Amino acid sequence: MRQFIAETCSRLLQRLHAVRWLGPLVVRLVFGYFWLETGIAKVHNLDGFTQRFVGWGIPFPAFSAGLSAWTELLGGLLLMLGLFTRLVTIPMIINMIVAVTLVVSSNLMGLDDYVEADEVVYTLIFLWFLIAGPGKASLDTLVARWLRIRTQD
Repeated sequence: MRQFIAETCSRLLQRLHAVRWLGPLVVRLVFGYFWLETGIAKVHNLDGFTQRFVGWGIPFPAFSAGLSAWTELLGGLLLMLGLFTRLVTIPMIINMIVAVTLVVSSNLMGLDDYVEADEVVYTLIFLWFLIAGPGKASLDTLVARWLRIRTQD
């Protein structure tokens, strides 16, 4: 029985290893689409979004709102494509740090609140993409192959 379980687990792990490229692809597509969609909505209602920045007391509200909205839109698109993935996560992380610092933190009372804040989770996902990269099924991987750059994937 022990041998059967070991062999079954081994076969399952081999199959999962063969499709390990699928995890980053699915997360990139869904997470990127989320940011693309929110960015489009904010760009289309930039006046309303700017008024929210005014209410939050964010400096240079018109400029900051536009920068934030376009960062989300373009960042989401590039993340979905897997193009400049590591580079695009940097402004996305900055966007989330600003959101946590200037907007969300006033409603958070303790460590549990911070851990449960959406913006903190988003920051961690962006950090994962910054460190791990986009995965094999990405334009970044195709460009790296074309340039003959070795990757760990």
